Amino acid sequence: MTTLATQVSIAEALTAVTPDGLPFRFTAYDGSATGPDDSPVQMHLASERGLSYVLTAPGDLGLVRAYVMGDLEITGVHPGNPYELMRMMLNQLHFHRPTPSEALRIVRGLGWSHLKPPPPPPQEHLPKWRRTFEGLRHSKARDKSAIHHHYDVSNRFYELILGPSMTYTCAVYPSASATLEEAQAEKYDLVARKLDLRPGQRLLDVGCGWGGMVRHAAREYGVEALGVTLSAAQAEWATEAIKREGLEDRAEVRFLDYRDVAERDFDAISSIGLTEHIGVRNYPSYFGFLLDRLKPGGRLLNHSITRPDNRFRSTGAFIDRYIFPDGELIGSGRIIAEAQDAGFEVRHEENLREHYALTLAGWSANLLAHWDEAVAEVGYPTAKIWGLYLAACRVGFERNTTQLHQILAVKLDAEANAYFPLRPTWMS
Repeated sequence: MTTLATQVSIAEALTAVTPDGLPFRFTAYDGSATGPDDSPVQMHLASERGLSYVLTAPGDLGLVRAYVMGDLEITGVHPGNPYELMRMMLNQLHFHRPTPSEALRIVRGLGWSHLKPPPPPPQEHLPKWRRTFEGLRHSKARDKSAIHHHYDVSNRFYELILGPSMTYTCAVYPSASATLEEAQAEKYDLVARKLDLRPGQRLLDVGCGWGGMVRHAAREYGVEALGVTLSAAQAEWATEAIKREGLEDRAEVRFLDYRDVAERDFDAISSIGLTEHIGVRNYPSYFGFLLDRLKPGGRLLNHSITRPDNRFRSTGAFIDRYIFPDGELIGSGRIIAEAQDAGFEVRHEENLREHYALTLAGWSANLLAHWDEAVAEVGYPTAKIWGLYLAACRVGFERNTTQLHQILAVKLDAEANAYFPLRPTWMS
């Protein structure tokens, strides 16, 4: 390592790549500092290992690794809800890519020894190239592994974050003053109304989570509902919830890949939060499979996170390694086109972007309120990851880098009948 006389301080290096300055106070173990002195939010790089994380994985991945391992300390915000820091970083912090000569000067000044990457945190999923040993991307085996990584953390942990509804998808707020529970109930009911569910019909809910839609449809609309999920923990919880509510005669949740559903002629299919895991290249087979499982006149409601445009890009290293391995997002236009090309007639779509920002704020509030129990359940590093993830995603929806679209489609009969009223009935 170079001597202090020739060394570039960490704050100097950071200033070089953030020409507009920092919106928060930054300090480092070498005694250097930058950013406003009076900022209520402060970030401290506490160790050489933390610097190595940042230098060997530039961008969000290196910062997250240092944060998870305790080498990057944040004060002024609670780890359960660091929303103000995420808002500052995503709205006010602008990085400048250094030229090769600038990068060489910075690395040389910080010390070549920091280019040896430390082991990643144990909470981090394998890189994409290593996942090939689990099967081809979006094969049944690899999808099962990816879902297990995210959804089988702990049912109790999800109860603390999601609340009584155990619903891990965007809610629909009938008013700004509605509670999270009221909004989740409204979301399920909106889906049911769009599908025009009626007693005696058969509903398939793919990627059903903890069975919220299945139970709502069976309880409130008298349908026979089947849900499938790739998470064993979700299926177990949902089955117990169905028994508690006395719905066993018309509601079922299976631990099953949706591609293995053998039944056909469903009156309706709901897909709430599954499309993000399908893979864009698999949309033709996905929509083709769902069309094949509907009877003529049957409806599909596809509810999914999207991009604000239809240009494909990565979800980012943090999301891919820590949250949704192999997840893919694209714009609603691509999704609609793929549904149409598969044979669906698209009848309605709407963007619920603001509703997801409110939903994430509700989940963050729950995590904050139950922080001690959450840490006891899954450990401090994992709880910190979730605090960071929920807050960052909230800012993403607020900034329109992500959206949430519901797309309603129908399988026409042989005479092109859609069995739709002249005007939508679900808004009345």
